[in-house]
Amino acid sequence: MFVGREEELDSLERLYRKKGFQMVVLYGRRRVGKTTLLDEFSKGKPALYFTAQVQSSAMNLRSFSQAIYRFFDLPVSTGSFATWSDAFSFIANSSKNMDNPLLFVFDEFPYAAESEPSLPSALQIAIDHEFKSTNTRIILSGSNEGFMESKVLGAKSPPYGRRTAQIKLQPFDYLDAARMIPSATEVQRIEYYAAFGGTPYYLAQIDEDASFEKNVEYLFFNKAGLLYEEPMMLLRQELREPASYNSVLSAIASGATAPKRIAETAGIEQASVGKYLKTLEGLSFIERIVPFGENPEKSRKALYVVRDPFFAYWYRFVSPNVGAIENGAGQAAAQATAFGDVFSTYVGKRFEDICLQWLARQNRAARLPFLASSFGRWWGTDPAVREQADIDVIAADKRSGKILLGECKWRSSFNETEALEKLEARAALVKGYDKRYLALFTKEPVTAATAKKMRSRDDLMFVSTRNLFESL
Repeated sequence: MFVGREEELDSLERLYRKKGFQMVVLYGRRRVGKTTLLDEFSKGKPALYFTAQVQSSAMNLRSFSQAIYRFFDLPVSTGSFATWSDAFSFIANSSKNMDNPLLFVFDEFPYAAESEPSLPSALQIAIDHEFKSTNTRIILSGSNEGFMESKVLGAKSPPYGRRTAQIKLQPFDYLDAARMIPSATEVQRIEYYAAFGGTPYYLAQIDEDASFEKNVEYLFFNKAGLLYEEPMMLLRQELREPASYNSVLSAIASGATAPKRIAETAGIEQASVGKYLKTLEGLSFIERIVPFGENPEKSRKALYVVRDPFFAYWYRFVSPNVGAIENGAGQAAAQATAFGDVFSTYVGKRFEDICLQWLARQNRAARLPFLASSFGRWWGTDPAVREQADIDVIAADKRSGKILLGECKWRSSFNETEALEKLEARAALVKGYDKRYLALFTKEPVTAATAKKMRSRDDLMFVSTRNLFESL
């Protein structure tokens, strides 16, 4: 089932229709859906498609040669090309006789380049001297993000400057993720996103005939479960010191948010923790956040949080129970630690992320009271009551002086009037805006009494879980 990726498909189609040589660099961590996207885009197009493997250069070149022969209707028994350069030259020359532009997809390019270090240079020479004069569309794809950014996109890499576009494929947001589980209720979709995140392959493993609890028990809390060892496999693929990075992620997921505390909890020297944090941030596993309105470079209130919901869930609930899972007590561990109130509290924090995503989508569709140019959340001291305060979600536009501030409540019932009064009191804590709008995001729709009482206000919106999925 192919869902989402409308923007990426549109970008690829536009480049395919342009005249002259085009080269797209497509990358993103494994399981994120690169191959599925390429398969969808390739439909109906003359596509030479090759996927490299973790094997010797000679074996990859042999497989590449056979893919070329099959595409151009030549005997596959023909011997392998002598070099990668010869193979590229053959493709470039043969493409000149084609009626339609050739789509040449080189998937998992890092696997081939790591076994043949001269491959990026060979490709660069082929582009400059042969492909540039053709209508070929090359797509270089890879799961090793570090390699793709340094050896393909980096300023010192041979192919640098040859690309005409690049796409870093990210996991789905909450709405596209929901399209993978069409029979789930709105609340279940929130819970699944909070645990599985937006990686399409993970979502595809969900058995919609089983409960959320059963899916989690089998996929996360079982030695045979697909997602039980997934984080460590990803770390081993991307990083040279997976154990240290694993410790840093565990520390952040357990509540350590400042570098000093992260280093202490992870058992890592404080002088080196910055390197680990920067790398994990580059891979989109974590993010550094500051209160809305503060300078990210100068703020002393910066916090590190696990960005990816799947990683956040795994390190919060699965990692502490690895011993029990290894001893066959995974189901008992899940029932004791991963459901109920503790899980609901965890979902509450992820609900804030989902509300921010909803605001961003509404903004793109011009459905907010104004066009926002920045998003975030705020925390700090409320001088009026001399205590710590926070605002869950914010969308704002500095130029027009307009701001929307929201409170997110992942509870079935609460004092709605009190929540609105508190939000209104805190709205003034974010300075520099003349016109303020308020939003209350709730698990269930607000009561009829609250809706009636606030009906006259044009600066207030109520958004329930049901509203979050109206555009599905």
